[in-house]
Amino acid sequence: MKSGAAGQAEQAEQAKRGPVALIGGKLVLRPLSADDGPSIVAATQAKGLSDNPHTTIPSAGDIDTYLARTLEGVAAGHTIAFVTTLTDTGQVVGATRFWRYEPANRKLEIGHTWIAADWQRSFVNTEAKYLMLRYAFDHPGCLRVEFQTDELNTVSRQAILRLGATFEGIARKERIMPDGRQRNTARFAMTDDDWPQVRDGLESRIRRYGGVPVLTVESLPRNANGSKTA
Repeated sequence: MKSGAAGQAEQAEQAKRGPVALIGGKLVLRPLSADDGPSIVAATQAKGLSDNPHTTIPSAGDIDTYLARTLEGVAAGHTIAFVTTLTDTGQVVGATRFWRYEPANRKLEIGHTWIAADWQRSFVNTEAKYLMLRYAFDHPGCLRVEFQTDELNTVSRQAILRLGATFEGIARKERIMPDGRQRNTARFAMTDDDWPQVRDGLESRIRRYGGVPVLTVESLPRNANGSKTA
């Protein structure tokens, strides 16, 4: 694992090179772009996923706002947003991002994650989190990775715990949801000390799904998060 000045130097150099894709055995996390709107809507409309009351998931009615706000964060340098795609077909089956990155404290958050209904309780979440955590701990050399979810979202809370994160408490009235509800947020984290055991567990689960625990980091052109094509 790269740490200290070496890790921050690598992160700065990566920023110069532009966005990255995280390539695994069955998934590719590639940079979200303005052209992904139709594929995202197709994934979230199935089985009413966008109606989830515990989190904000884009729908046909707000996809343009979702993309614009996400790409603003990317342009500002505090967000790395991905769409989760199948290696074999390129189908979009979810989205996720790194954000709230603090280089001085070597920590970041994984969040804004959703998975298409047909791909929940499959290999997708396990492999996607493996790719992101391995990148976070092994490349910029993070000391800490954080997760948050709605206090009422028991499915998400259980999934985060299964990853190997530690529950660190409830932030009361942390945000106001689109329906006006004052949400309490459950907070979790893991550290670089936890990572070896977490990595071994995730790699074992990937193998049980018939996959191969591998990460290839591919540097992409700076316009990989660009505007809609003509």
